[in-house]
Amino acid sequence: MSRTLHLLIRTALSLGIALALILHATGQISLPLLNQLELFAYDARLRLTLPGGVDPRIVIVDIDEASLLREGQWPWPRQRLAQLVDTLFDHYQIRLLAFDIVFAEPERNAALTALDALAQGALRDDAPFQQHWAALRPQLSGDARLAASFRDRAVVLGYAFARSDQQGGDLRIGQLPLAAAPITILGNLPNPFATVTGYSANLPLLQASASGGGFFNSTLVDPDGLFRRLPLLVGYDGQFYEHFSLAVVQTLLGQPPLEFVTAAGYQGGQQQIEAVRIGAFDIPIDAQGAALVPYRGPQGSFPYVSASAVLERQADPQILNGATVLVGATAAGLMDLRATPVQNIYPGVEVNATLIAGILDQQIKNRPAFTIGLEIALLALLGILGSGLGLLPPLRALLGTLALAVAVIALNFYAWQTLNWVMPLAPALTLLALLYVLHSSYGYFVQTRREQRLARLFGQYVPHELVAEMSRRPGSYALGGESRDMTVLFSDLQDFTTLSETLEPQQLTRMMQFILTPLTQIIHEQRGTVDKYIGDAIMAFWGAPLPDPEHPRHAAQAALAMKARLAELQPELLAHGWPALRIRIGINSGLMNVGNMGSEFRMAYTVLGDAVNLAARLEGAAKQYGATIVISETTRAAVPDLACRELDRARVKGRVQPVTLFEPLGLEAELTEALREELVEHDQALAAYRGGDWAQAEARFQQLHALHPEQPLYTLYLNRIAALHRDPPAAGWDGVFTFTEK
Repeated sequence: MSRTLHLLIRTALSLGIALALILHATGQISLPLLNQLELFAYDARLRLTLPGGVDPRIVIVDIDEASLLREGQWPWPRQRLAQLVDTLFDHYQIRLLAFDIVFAEPERNAALTALDALAQGALRDDAPFQQHWAALRPQLSGDARLAASFRDRAVVLGYAFARSDQQGGDLRIGQLPLAAAPITILGNLPNPFATVTGYSANLPLLQASASGGGFFNSTLVDPDGLFRRLPLLVGYDGQFYEHFSLAVVQTLLGQPPLEFVTAAGYQGGQQQIEAVRIGAFDIPIDAQGAALVPYRGPQGSFPYVSASAVLERQADPQILNGATVLVGATAAGLMDLRATPVQNIYPGVEVNATLIAGILDQQIKNRPAFTIGLEIALLALLGILGSGLGLLPPLRALLGTLALAVAVIALNFYAWQTLNWVMPLAPALTLLALLYVLHSSYGYFVQTRREQRLARLFGQYVPHELVAEMSRRPGSYALGGESRDMTVLFSDLQDFTTLSETLEPQQLTRMMQFILTPLTQIIHEQRGTVDKYIGDAIMAFWGAPLPDPEHPRHAAQAALAMKARLAELQPELLAHGWPALRIRIGINSGLMNVGNMGSEFRMAYTVLGDAVNLAARLEGAAKQYGATIVISETTRAAVPDLACRELDRARVKGRVQPVTLFEPLGLEAELTEALREELVEHDQALAAYRGGDWAQAEARFQQLHALHPEQPLYTLYLNRIAALHRDPPAAGWDGVFTFTEK
């Protein structure tokens, strides 16, 4: 598959993912997992930016465990609750009192029931009794006493609504407060608010005495069961009724009329309600008519005062004076505990207190309609940029993806903190993650297939690391023939043909594997390509399939390492009962043809050319000089820090042009002083030999031979000088030796 086609496929997949997320953003499709991730991202931002502290404006009078222990189990007598109301207003001078409790049933009073039975039965015609009873009954009725404590005071009562699909959805208990507004106030605007079918409200006597009322249960709980938002209004019987928190704020403001703030949809279409306005306060709502609760922190963001302490007048007056007071329950048995993003068990009354404080501070988070358009534009931009990152190397793609993610998060937090906008975060981060995974996995799949293909072609020639590098750089090699400046190596085991005749086939096979495996490993370590094995011989080259600017050096280092490794193996060869072995190596650098070559029946990746033939001749010539390694002058010139002994200038069989031959000994810096002196003497002897001063040359070579009798090169030159004495060459002799055999 071509690179262009791969690019088109990856781009199409990237844009497909981006399009799916854009459709999710517009509401055309719903991705539940993405919705859950967005809730998680919302909670993370909320917890990271909690303002903390305690808001003293709103005080919670708590029906806690201590109050139940002191006053008895709930419900308390209405007379006792009336005393609580009177104490809060008269003694503590509070500003407003709101009951996060519903009084749906009349108080049960056995004595009052018995007297009512007498008044309606046996004493029905007793005028004095009837007169006294009419005056006494209101004083004995707890409901009447509580209603009297509400009159002419800022008291808000809570109640509950239910939908038809909920338990009690068709019940109508008690009396609803006055509606906030008729539904017709919407006009032609779409209605974002839920509609309910039943309610459990307060006794008519109590509701009529209160300043207002609001529902405190939420018809909009998120899928994970957490309370992140509360509906401000619900519709019932053609009227809008307000939430408990909104009713408290309206009462504080003197009951201003309800208004709606509208804006065009994200596509500039029909007007939509963006906020509910009461007086000077705008409360942003979402598409379901709910406001996000601006949590301040865990439980305790508002002062708590035990209800029993208020009744006993033991509470701190400074806390309650002028405060807005919510009466609620935190005792576990009263079941007014909820799960929120900031705490798993959180009092429902504090949720309502939080929304009241947020409205008064104008700190309700908002998601204007135009942010959907911004989200679409952001997703489209990230889709394009993410597709482009897929063309980069893996590390750069990762860094680019992380940079984009950081930019998205920073922009999102700026909108959250500075503008109070809730911009979706999960879709953008999910898009970046999916695009990175797509490109990484697709690139891995393509690279794996490429490596498998290359392994089939080159696995037996080059090391795995080189195959992986070829996969990462597909344009750096070619399978077809091409001319390159390269280095080629031929190695052969000395006298192996004669030796092999003395071994059994199985022994010969084991010995060959024992020898060739470490030698091949050395070639691979030096980035070489094994061309072929020819019996005991190895042919390898450097500079293909991947270019290698240091190919002469790597080949020379491989040859020296092969020589050293074979010397190390000698004891093991003897331990196996195999004879000692010596290796000969020839190396040449130059222009040669490389590529898949062969016939219709078989192809091989190999090198051809005059430079290759010369390397083969050098390996054969090594025997003449008693040298392990022979390199050409071109290889020697390419590795100037390589210490070499000059062997000869010779014409190898099949070539007219002479070549200077060298024996590499190691790096210059690693030579011993004795070897340095020997090389100086050798160069002087060789210069005298080529200058025709055979007497001086003979004397120097004899001296070298005496000091180094193990070196056959000096014997070779002494024999040549003797032959020249017997048969002097013609005039113009150039000192070049001509080989007559390969």
